[in-house]
Amino acid sequence: MGNRLSKIATRTGDEGTTGLGDGTRVDKDSLRVQAMGDVDELNSQIGLLLCEDLPAGLADELLLIQHDLFDLGGELCIPGYKMITEEQVAHLDALLEKCNKDLPPLKEFILPGGARSAALAHVCRTVCRRAERVVVSLGKVEVVNPEPRQYLNRLSDLMFVMSRLLNRYSGNGDVLWKHERKGTAAQ
Repeated sequence: MGNRLSKIATRTGDEGTTGLGDGTRVDKDSLRVQAMGDVDELNSQIGLLLCEDLPAGLADELLLIQHDLFDLGGELCIPGYKMITEEQVAHLDALLEKCNKDLPPLKEFILPGGARSAALAHVCRTVCRRAERVVVSLGKVEVVNPEPRQYLNRLSDLMFVMSRLLNRYSGNGDVLWKHERKGTAAQ
């Protein structure tokens, strides 16, 4: 495991660099630090979603995902280190299937919205997609294991399905995109 913080305000980053878990210093705007930051932001957004009224068992799953995201951030923080496993990716696949099984098939695109919890799940989805894009970009210039990218890809799909599940749980349906709008400013 990498270095642990014993002091928060170290002032070592005042010149625009930060320390990775293996002790090396990199620019704060490097792809690796951007990926770590996006994963951290995603974890924080999931923490906000956890403040909502959720169906039974969903909070436990989201808490497990938060722990996985902390592992993912740790893997990104230490080049060459591996923390995300195929089993963690497979768990998301199984959860995705479980959450999706009772939802009606989609016939239109969905707008982010509906219940507050569903809207928050959509924010998590979009932050997750951004984190995935940065991890893909990082993988083009540095060695990155495939599991973090796979995990983020599955998680963004899961957050979409959770948004649908949360709208249903709250008594709302999906907020559908209306491709044929009449009498609106969008004409």
